[in-house]
Amino acid sequence: MFTVFLVDDDARVIKSLSRLMRVKGYDAECYTSPQEFLDRHDATVPGCAIFDMSMPGLDGLELQHALGARGARRPVIFLTGKGDIPTTVRAMKAGAIDFLTKPVSVPDLLAAIERAEEADAQSRQTQAELTSIEGRIATLTPREREVLTHVVAGRLNKQIAYDLGTVEKTIKFHRGSIMKKLGVRMVADLVRLAEKAGLSK
Repeated sequence: MFTVFLVDDDARVIKSLSRLMRVKGYDAECYTSPQEFLDRHDATVPGCAIFDMSMPGLDGLELQHALGARGARRPVIFLTGKGDIPTTVRAMKAGAIDFLTKPVSVPDLLAAIERAEEADAQSRQTQAELTSIEGRIATLTPREREVLTHVVAGRLNKQIAYDLGTVEKTIKFHRGSIMKKLGVRMVADLVRLAEKAGLSK
């Protein structure tokens, strides 16, 4: 179930939007306080957030920033009573899916939620892939990690052997073990995997 997290200090807006979400088949979690949302937010739940731009305590952009500071990759849609271009630009640069003016157009809102759903699914897939890669890299010995950094830097076996004070045969053995543990057959795949894990220079 895809959850839409609604954060708006206007209870009437929350009630109206939550009703719409449930009619359209989404789960809805409602908050009239930005801080309450932050305190109770579960980043593992698939979904997006709809933030009112102007709220007491934290405004929408500050709430988006606070959420990101906690490592939560939550797609955000902003609602505002008055749209201004600088604020819209800031929101979009910070990764907002859309910036809609109240009273919000239902088709526009639903279209934004669909885009958020796609973005959330992609983000979770990427994160799952990264977690898998990190798990495989964690199985490498310290020496294999060292050899890996040389391989992805484009060094030849004999160059790596010279740098590490060993023989080429040993480097070949380590490379074979690395490829097996990481589940790749080609050096190009190894390089791509290392890039995703942030190991390439």
